[in-house]
Amino acid sequence: QVQLVESGGGLVEAGGSLRLSCAASGRSILTAAVGWFRQAPGKERDFVASIGWLGGSTRYADSVKGRFTISRDNAKNTGYLQMNSLKPEDTAVYYCALRYEFGDPPTGLNDYNDWGQGTQVTVSS
Repeated sequence: QVQLVESGGGLVEAGGSLRLSCAASGRSILTAAVGWFRQAPGKERDFVASIGWLGGSTRYADSVKGRFTISRDNAKNTGYLQMNSLKPEDTAVYYCALRYEFGDPPTGLNDYNDWGQGTQVTVSS
């Protein structure tokens, strides 16, 4: 069974940047899609971005297009989310997830089987 640990969250001013990491252990992520989701207080967990197992296919929520970039390093068994031009509305707990499936990376919450514990991102105005 795979374990996922997110890191890189923190407090940043609006307009700043953060890079989140999702380190996997126990199983290779090579054949998995990697997804990032976020959950603000009192709200549902929402899709942010996903990347296919080969890394050539990516998907983004409209709210983060042009600001966030998802990537992966299969050799390091790690996924990343580079977040630029952060806004206060990006404040949330960010979760990474895996789905072991070929093809286009899914965007649905229920499409993913393995989840990390989350990392807090707080953007001050």
